[in-house]
Amino acid sequence: MSFIQIVEIIIKLGVGFSILNVWLLNRNKSTPWRGANASSMEEEFATYGLSKNAMIIVGTLKSLFALLLLISIFFPITEYTGALGIAVLMTGAIFMHFKIGDPIKKSFPAALFLVLSVITIFIGQ
Repeated sequence: MSFIQIVEIIIKLGVGFSILNVWLLNRNKSTPWRGANASSMEEEFATYGLSKNAMIIVGTLKSLFALLLLISIFFPITEYTGALGIAVLMTGAIFMHFKIGDPIKKSFPAALFLVLSVITIFIGQ
């Protein structure tokens, strides 16, 4: 296994498990990255002007793409879809932070996952 392949696996594990952690385990917890002063995912989406249904759809998609990224460690055919899906949703997250005037640091996790997803797409080519 090459160094690049090891880095790619580390990226997939980091991004995949981080997204699942946020959406499945810490959805109702306050973090320094939530939009405005929201203390839960539902409050954060309301701050963005989005409904609970939008939150459920986004959370389902992010979790699905994170799982595809993790599965791609063993089944590379899922890599592109997982990484591209995460990249698109993280771009949307960054725009939401800017929309409500959040400080740039609140966009850091989304920006990091966007960059790592794009790297994964290019490494996998």
